Amino acid sequence: MSSPLHLAIIAGEASGDTHGVALMRSLRGLNSGLRFIGKGGPKMTAEALASGGTMDDWIAEAGVLGLWDVLRHYGYFKRKFAALLDELSANPPEAVILVDYPGFNVRLAKAIRKRKIPTRVIYYISPQVWAWNRRRIPEMARALDLMICIFPFEQKIYESSGLPTVFAGHPMAGELHAVATSERDATLLGLFPGSREREVRKIFPTMLGAAQLVLRSRPDVRVEAAAATPAHAALMQEMAEADGVEITITTEASKDLMRHAAAGLVCSGTATLEAACLGLPYALVYKVATLTYEVGIRVIRVPYLGIVNILANRPVVREFIQHAATPAALADEALRLLNSTEARDRLSADLASVVTTLGGRSDRSASERAAMAVFDCLDKPTKQPH
Repeated sequence: MSSPLHLAIIAGEASGDTHGVALMRSLRGLNSGLRFIGKGGPKMTAEALASGGTMDDWIAEAGVLGLWDVLRHYGYFKRKFAALLDELSANPPEAVILVDYPGFNVRLAKAIRKRKIPTRVIYYISPQVWAWNRRRIPEMARALDLMICIFPFEQKIYESSGLPTVFAGHPMAGELHAVATSERDATLLGLFPGSREREVRKIFPTMLGAAQLVLRSRPDVRVEAAAATPAHAALMQEMAEADGVEITITTEASKDLMRHAAAGLVCSGTATLEAACLGLPYALVYKVATLTYEVGIRVIRVPYLGIVNILANRPVVREFIQHAATPAALADEALRLLNSTEARDRLSADLASVVTTLGGRSDRSASERAAMAVFDCLDKPTKQPH
């Protein structure tokens, strides 16, 4: 292959920015002459600039949550989509790497093929269409040259549609396996209300209600909450003071709290897998806008919301979703874990068993395996449009 290579990479959320920059660094580790363009967050933007390329830092606007947010920002996404497609047409990269973010990226893959742009289309971190719309898998197989997945069961699903697929392992499993787990504080309850402001506003009040009930039963318990940003911390502190809950709120210290707490209440999403990798006994909590929930329950095709339970195919972690996520129910589960060393140890052992399936203990990281798969794909002819 000639150098320098020109690659486009597209991510639309904070987690995608983190996974995307890790892949970019691993790709540059294999070929220092790579130049990146695309869309991402601050981490990917810095890496693209270091490569001599450019990156649209759009995470703050693009990281919408739920159907209503998408509809409200429709015009914005339409303009960004059209501009990116024109850019790829005018100067086709050797490959377009799509990082999660299916609402935008799956449509982009199909549009690239429809416009017959001569490039390879690679998906890194499979969208969870196996959970909500498996009919999209054949469409993806026609549009993509390669799927790089991070959960082991996904490979068989995509390969059955004729799509070349590589299981790279989950980035988090490898990263957190090296983090030593400290001795847990048997009187510490951790609250993790999510990384988006909308999640904090929807979920944290319920967590605070649960904390009040826990403290009435166990005055010796200390409650600590992890905030994603200083702004979230200020909002959460205001909520706690309004409810009269004595709580410590830290910023960007969720991993440390997960390592030390005896039990946790964790918002559904990436944090639940992070908690599993760190062995935290926890319960999954999720509440969304009513419209989003009503749409979701009609399209989801898996029996669990949490990825740990999906991987295990059984309810390892107890899930409290929407109407079931009440302060009383969450308090009961938190007290069950806080009051029983046996229950905590059993759940931690079950979590460890699930994490071992994610391929996090090899001599290469997930991003390094993904980067190797990208270069293997670059050595093959691009898929012709149908």
